[in-house]
Amino acid sequence: MSVESEELPRKYHQAVVRWQETFLPDLPFLLEHWDRYFPKDPCFCLCAKRQCDIPDCIEVGDLQGQPKFTRACQMDSRQAHQLVGAVRAQASTEFGSIQQHRLTLARAQSEEDQFWVLRMMAEELRHGYQMLHLLLNDDWKALVGKTGDDMVEEILSMQPGSHVLGAFNIDFDSFVDNVVFCALIDRVGKFQLTMQKVSAYRPMAESMPPMLREEAFHLAAGVVPLRRWVQQTADGGIFVTMDMIQKALDKWLPRGLEMFGHERGGGTNIRLGFKDKTNLEALQEYLKEVEKLVRDLNIRYLRARLPQADPETIEAVQGRILEENETVEGVRAEDLLTVPDVRFFRRRGMYAFQMVSRDGEPFQSLEEYKSHLARHLPESYLAGKDFKFYLDLLEQVVRGDVTAEEAARRTPALGRVGGACPCSRAVRWVVEEPAPAV
Repeated sequence: MSVESEELPRKYHQAVVRWQETFLPDLPFLLEHWDRYFPKDPCFCLCAKRQCDIPDCIEVGDLQGQPKFTRACQMDSRQAHQLVGAVRAQASTEFGSIQQHRLTLARAQSEEDQFWVLRMMAEELRHGYQMLHLLLNDDWKALVGKTGDDMVEEILSMQPGSHVLGAFNIDFDSFVDNVVFCALIDRVGKFQLTMQKVSAYRPMAESMPPMLREEAFHLAAGVVPLRRWVQQTADGGIFVTMDMIQKALDKWLPRGLEMFGHERGGGTNIRLGFKDKTNLEALQEYLKEVEKLVRDLNIRYLRARLPQADPETIEAVQGRILEENETVEGVRAEDLLTVPDVRFFRRRGMYAFQMVSRDGEPFQSLEEYKSHLARHLPESYLAGKDFKFYLDLLEQVVRGDVTAEEAARRTPALGRVGGACPCSRAVRWVVEEPAPAV
């Protein structure tokens, strides 16, 4: 395995550093204590990494078997726009994730949990840096009409409310959001990076393996605390309950499903050689992983509640409780976690703005559906602007003022990204170096 690393040109590197000082000011604290919490892992480096030993030929699509593109000029305009759109979206998610996590980072109950999320945030910064490297290390202007300066400024100026994907426009309300986001939304990231490993654009394909290795830790930053919490609540803990975890799952899973794109889409990326699965194929595989995660959490909960039971008995008990609605040793169906129906609380894709319960039952009454959502989503989320925005659009769909497709196109509400950040109203992130004195 051959991995090379390099920094961006100075003015762009410094732009990212300025962004980091604004949105990730605890990075020096993380680096100072890195060896204490991650003694076996190399220290964080803000740089672009690429794995050189990847296949030379295009692996999927209409051009399969031909040499991979190494420069933008080898692609036509359609290919370039498709690729730059994907890179821009990926960069937006990386920087957007940091802006979300910082809101509740200090609310973690343990220092270790804080450092795990802080490391994840630092590596998301590197992933965003990696995407900027792809945009700056080639000449895209003739194909997409934007300079490197413009694209970097646009991405670094994005704030929650202006990010490309809806999941990154939602505020966190508690540290439960940090953890469940890592377990569900970063899992989508793993699927996207895995699909893009085959990219017909060689620099993109080379970027994926190092990012995937780091993404594995991001999933752990979600799964490990969840496992601990379900065991603690089974033992009588009151800090993070199964009900709190369930409501967070119901809040984030619909947004995760929508990150794959419309269920009927994805064919273009395969034909152009940029991904190896359709949106629906990837979504279905993702959903199976989430179901496996939820089963594992339930098993751990039941083991703690029934310490004398063997693994086979625990599996059987879970089935009796969830499938037959039995109460076993005081454990009821509502004490365990379940995966909501794929149509629940959706605002994009095939099921956008359908009024379907988390168990898959349709609603005819808007008021009854609102009450259902209020019972199954976190209280703090119900009081926020994202939920209100969803209900406002849903009411318009129900009245017939707009179609579901039209409403879906209005979410997230993308503002003009340049200047969206308060800081960028006064300064630009990318600052030209002063000319040397003569």
